[in-house]
Amino acid sequence: MIWIVLLWAQAAGPSQTDRGQALFLEAQNGCFNCHALKGKGTAVGPDLTGIGRLAPPAIAMGVRATATQYVQTVKLKSGESFPTMPGKKDDKGVTLYDLSKMPPEPHVVQEGDIGGYAANEKWKHPPAIGKLTDQEIADVIAYIRYAATGVKKTVTPDEAK
Repeated sequence: MIWIVLLWAQAAGPSQTDRGQALFLEAQNGCFNCHALKGKGTAVGPDLTGIGRLAPPAIAMGVRATATQYVQTVKLKSGESFPTMPGKKDDKGVTLYDLSKMPPEPHVVQEGDIGGYAANEKWKHPPAIGKLTDQEIADVIAYIRYAATGVKKTVTPDEAK
């Protein structure tokens, strides 16, 4: 009897939240490269715990958003420039995350080495330009909601549009 249950569980495959977690933690393009959630990830961008309490369509809008109000293009006096989200500032300098790299690459620079900041015109939120299907976005939303609230609730692809 136990082996029948095990075979059925294996045939059913991973749960939606497990699939969403795998996408969230995916090494190359996963959300955790820039966002923290449930103690995992990097807090380059906003922590996603707060949006995990929102309805699926609202979370989907955030996932697909191309707005980059927190992203700027930094111009260093050395001539280098890159899209960045500024991080902590301390006696060692300012941490600037180079968003053109995945995962974002931190650069600690002295304030005097910064030539200026400009509005971001090129960098886009990776999920907005990615190739995630509606089902994959629904899976990620289910995981974000579960991680934020502890409640497992199915999210349909229609809710993720």
